[in-house]
Amino acid sequence: MPLFRSLVLAIARQPAVERFVRESPFVMPLVARFVAGETMEEALAVAGALADRGLATTLDLLGEDVHAPTEAAAATEAYAELLQAIERSGLDATISVKPTHLGLRLDPDLARLNLERLARLAQRLGLRVEVDMEDASTTRKTIELFDCLHRTYGDHLQLALQSYLYRTEHDIERAIERGWRVRLVKGAYAEPPTVAYPSKAAIDAAYRRHLELLLEYGRFVAIATHDDAIIRVARGFARRIGVGPEKYEFQMLYGVRRDLQDALRRAGEPVRVYVPFGRHWYPYFTRRLAERPANLLFVLRQLLTG
Repeated sequence: MPLFRSLVLAIARQPAVERFVRESPFVMPLVARFVAGETMEEALAVAGALADRGLATTLDLLGEDVHAPTEAAAATEAYAELLQAIERSGLDATISVKPTHLGLRLDPDLARLNLERLARLAQRLGLRVEVDMEDASTTRKTIELFDCLHRTYGDHLQLALQSYLYRTEHDIERAIERGWRVRLVKGAYAEPPTVAYPSKAAIDAAYRRHLELLLEYGRFVAIATHDDAIIRVARGFARRIGVGPEKYEFQMLYGVRRDLQDALRRAGEPVRVYVPFGRHWYPYFTRRLAERPANLLFVLRQLLTG
């Protein structure tokens, strides 16, 4: 699976492929399966519909790797408006931000100031900011940024950690020691075997190991997976050690495994759906295709028969 993901992402990065996908009249309905529109209003409407099914949400304005401080400032302002809209709506919702969208590659101090503005606002409104993880070149700086702000804003911040990275074992220990809320993901970027596990079996084993550590010793873990086997492991392990839903939730992507989302809610499990929106959907869309061959086959079939 890592080889498949790397191949799909390498092809998707070709300008001709991106141009074809963006210009195809058949693509936008397919994008809508994974992306909740281009505007905040559309995303909030989707979050409301999910709330009617008993599902909490995390809203993500798509974007990464800004090229100027003004772009980072605009993204920060948009996220501040989103936090205020969530508070007005009364939805059980958080926001997810990518540090490079706030200027991390330009200047870590700039990203810190922008993220702190959002953390301060979230604290005032009684909400939470989820700090997303990107490719491995940003991992260390992202964790340093989170650690610095967590000392002041505590549970109003939550950090994503990627189980496919070798370093994550140490990062889990640090998260437990410092009382961080963690969103545990497998990882969706194409990384070399020098920094990440190269096989699906090794990634799955690492994810289960990290999950059990966080369930038993961590402050809170958001279990971000659509893997039935891992979900069974998580539920069984939580029951065995007497951990209730105040210490965990399941997180799933908008447009993926709705049947599983609803089944878990009927079973009394807390479920949060990650709802991306915005104009910069192409990188996110291609990562979703690369995660599962079935997603890519679905899109190709629609393009060929559309």
